[in-house]
Amino acid sequence: MSTPSLNDLIELGAISEAQGLQGQVKVRPHSSEPVALLSSKVIWLSLILRREAGVAASVEQASLTQYKVKSAKMHSGNVVLALDGITDRDQALALKGARILVGRDAFPKAESDSYYWVDLIACQAVNLQNETLGEVIDVTENGAHGVIAIGDAATKEIKYLVPFVKEVVHNVDLLNKKITLDWQSDWQ
Repeated sequence: MSTPSLNDLIELGAISEAQGLQGQVKVRPHSSEPVALLSSKVIWLSLILRREAGVAASVEQASLTQYKVKSAKMHSGNVVLALDGITDRDQALALKGARILVGRDAFPKAESDSYYWVDLIACQAVNLQNETLGEVIDVTENGAHGVIAIGDAATKEIKYLVPFVKEVVHNVDLLNKKITLDWQSDWQ
């Protein structure tokens, strides 16, 4: 299997610590429901490697390495992974800070009326009056529900923070990358 580019992979979390003595890693997931991370059989780790290039300069380069997942489970809000080839605490600690990435095709099929947040990014947001509000540039969670950030994708300037709830979100058309919202263009 060839190494994919970072653009072909989706970041799902980061390794925050070693877990136990037998090489498991503790992952801080980006989602409160890390279904894709828990079900992935193969992950990619992106680690920033620094090497000295001169007196005070260093060169950074991302290393992308594939691992088979032996087991994955939730523990206290984190995901604990056992990775093939990582067999002791020192090896696990060496991975601290690595970003966890998977291919989009590894995600389980979403249930009807459910969406992976990554699929909402780059959708055009329009209101019920068919006014363009902007593009979805980020999706976050505030504890109670998701929040979509709508704005200018080129500048990453956010114009609206809209709750992703059924009272506001009238339609999500992933095929045409369009979300219809009950949201006025003059609301901030």
